[in-house]
Amino acid sequence: MARFSPFDIQARPNRLLGQVLSALLFLICLGLYVHTSQVRHRENAEDRIVPNVQQLRAGVHASVLEPAEEDDYIAPEGASKWERFRHSMIWKDTASSGRRFGISLLLFLPAILLALHIGLYPYFNAGLMRFVLFFDKIVALSLLPILFIAFGIDELSKIALIFIGVAPTLILDVVQMVKAVPQEQVVKSFTLGANNFDVTYRVVLRQILPQIINSLRLNLKPIMLFLFAGEMIAASDGLAYRIAIMRRHMGMDVILPYVLWVALLLFLVDFGLRLLNKRMHPWFQS
Repeated sequence: MARFSPFDIQARPNRLLGQVLSALLFLICLGLYVHTSQVRHRENAEDRIVPNVQQLRAGVHASVLEPAEEDDYIAPEGASKWERFRHSMIWKDTASSGRRFGISLLLFLPAILLALHIGLYPYFNAGLMRFVLFFDKIVALSLLPILFIAFGIDELSKIALIFIGVAPTLILDVVQMVKAVPQEQVVKSFTLGANNFDVTYRVVLRQILPQIINSLRLNLKPIMLFLFAGEMIAASDGLAYRIAIMRRHMGMDVILPYVLWVALLLFLVDFGLRLLNKRMHPWFQS
């Protein structure tokens, strides 16, 4: 019987071994964290840089069941955990960041339609393609002072930063998807009696839509990156704002749960988009 090694392309781990391997790095990281925390707390019982389990539990409780320091809300005696959670620090910050994140995603829809027309229509391509290529090379964070001067430090500047940072790259990506559609399909559609609208939205868009959703999935992290940049510099609420505030107080017991919470939220959004893609386009193989 042939022996297979991990460096053999034809080697296939069984299901149990695959599960173990997928969890291995997580367990190693967790073990290193626990070990580091124990070492630091033996040297200093009040260490806050690498909080232990008790400190993390207190930080999670403060985040999930207590209001932010700047809030005037005082939970009535006997309030349920759900009532406390609805007025908690993490609920308020998640709602604020989620609103900015959702508005930004909606603004990408017209950008995607614009990219569709740039890729299909020669006049759109001639008038807009070079401008988008140039704008894509501008570092969005360098525009942050200009955005704050032009739009103030409210919501509009943060949403504009996300759009400017992600939209040009997304447009170029969609244009390449459109260009990859065989020209024979477009010609054949016209010979079968289709008009420009049919070719654009019923042939090309439907064909590249699953790739567009995958492109959005890949851009989730840049979207959150630009959102965090705006919130850390000028905001009164939001996930990144809270992390920045806690950094000043060395509040790692709150920062770490917030970091994991953001990762979980992005994972859920990515999972939702992946599930939507699978339901809408069962024929698509990425």
